[in-house]
Amino acid sequence: MGDVEIEEVNGGVNGGAEVQQGEEGLGRGRGEGNRMYLVWEELTVALPNFGNGPTRRLLDGVTGCAQPGRIMAIMGPSGSGKSTLLDALAGRLSGNVVMTGNVLLNGKKKRLDYGSFAYVTQEDILLGTLTVRETITYSAQLRLPSSLTRQDIDGIVEGTITEMGLQECADRLIGNWHLRGISGGEKKRLSIALEILTRPHLLFLDEPTSGLDSASAFFVIQTLRNVGRDGRTIISAIHQPSSEVFSLFDDLFLLSGGEQVYFGEAKMAAKFFAEVGFPCPSRRNPSDHFLRCINSDFDIVAEALKGSNRITELQNTLDPLANLPTAQIKTLLVKKYRSSDYAAKARARIREISGIEGLVIEKKHSGEAKWLTQLSTLTNRSFVNMSRDLGYYWLRIAIYVALSICVGSIFFDVGTNYNSILARGACGGFISGFMTFMSIGGFPSFIEELKVSFLSGKAQWTLWGCCLYTIKFPLFISILDCDVPFYSSNYLLHGEISSWNFTFHVCLTRSY
Repeated sequence: MGDVEIEEVNGGVNGGAEVQQGEEGLGRGRGEGNRMYLVWEELTVALPNFGNGPTRRLLDGVTGCAQPGRIMAIMGPSGSGKSTLLDALAGRLSGNVVMTGNVLLNGKKKRLDYGSFAYVTQEDILLGTLTVRETITYSAQLRLPSSLTRQDIDGIVEGTITEMGLQECADRLIGNWHLRGISGGEKKRLSIALEILTRPHLLFLDEPTSGLDSASAFFVIQTLRNVGRDGRTIISAIHQPSSEVFSLFDDLFLLSGGEQVYFGEAKMAAKFFAEVGFPCPSRRNPSDHFLRCINSDFDIVAEALKGSNRITELQNTLDPLANLPTAQIKTLLVKKYRSSDYAAKARARIREISGIEGLVIEKKHSGEAKWLTQLSTLTNRSFVNMSRDLGYYWLRIAIYVALSICVGSIFFDVGTNYNSILARGACGGFISGFMTFMSIGGFPSFIEELKVSFLSGKAQWTLWGCCLYTIKFPLFISILDCDVPFYSSNYLLHGEISSWNFTFHVCLTRSY
């Protein structure tokens, strides 16, 4: 999917008036240029089947909006379309799917550009050998404008560390297979910190609490609320948050099987379910209750447990969920929502946001560092990463030395007659083959560097060609700068130890 250069709003319709945004109206005026209102109408994403089967709809005519200063949760069971909706809004859909409908940014069809938005993936793509401060600093040096001084960049880094609550672990290693590092919650906050360095106005997050305990998940979402206080628009896909985490969300977009079950204020969702006839029990987590109503997997569980005493007790209760299949409950919820006051209020809000006019648009230039700055930063980062990686430098050096001694002892004083020529040829072939195949040992670290540089870059900038041009070549050169001296010194060391043992040079001298 191609991208256009995004424009940044510089003013509002009411000149210098202060922004006043409440639940009943949209803010205008000063500060409007730093705000992004995102609307999607009748959004449908389909996966065509080029065989004989039917086309699969991943999203089916969903409509909603996201507003500055509010954090939205896209919730639903696995396979409901949460990540698909997030990718559709961020312009990151795969090329083999078809999307129809409208996605409006500040009332107009605009695609997102580098620096105006950020996308935090579910996987934490980090180099485990770096500290938290080093990781943020290297990212800042690569992505912030070259016009900034070192003091400016350091100030931004320290401000980001403070904003994300990473002060206590700022100088600790992230950790990998042999290094104990920071916790999962701290890694997730670090991933968010890397994305907000460019001060994006729109932030997407895919399962930010995945794999975290309740306390860590709460702290991550609480940190996101703090990030959104300055007018950022935050949209997060989340599976099944705790009640404490759920209470932190302002808006809820509930999906099931690609269909829209509910969209509105998160605190009003329980009231909607109660009005339809499925009230949330007083001691049950609201998110658990919502998913229990729309997740068809519970029908499979009920069938598997049929005939047990537990199922009999449930069926004798007044719980309406006990005697209705999930598909019927979901159909009823979808139907009731479309004709409810909640849907009417949401549609009115969407029309109001879609009608934003009179915004002054200015071109926003890319703020990446210059080529030489990228090369210098990537070379420094690669050297630090490789030197701290036990398996990349030091373990391989130990293996080289140990094998050199072993080979030298096997062919020690092999002689100088003609019968030793074959032995020397076998030794040389073994050494060459070993050194060639041992170079593959650096491949995992190379892939790790690629993931950090490209996957996060793709999340930030969906125009792959520009990421290819601005990052790939300096990255390759930086890896070569670190690898070539290492391999050259190892070849010399290995050859010197081996040749000293079996006096290869003497053989050559006497052969002539």
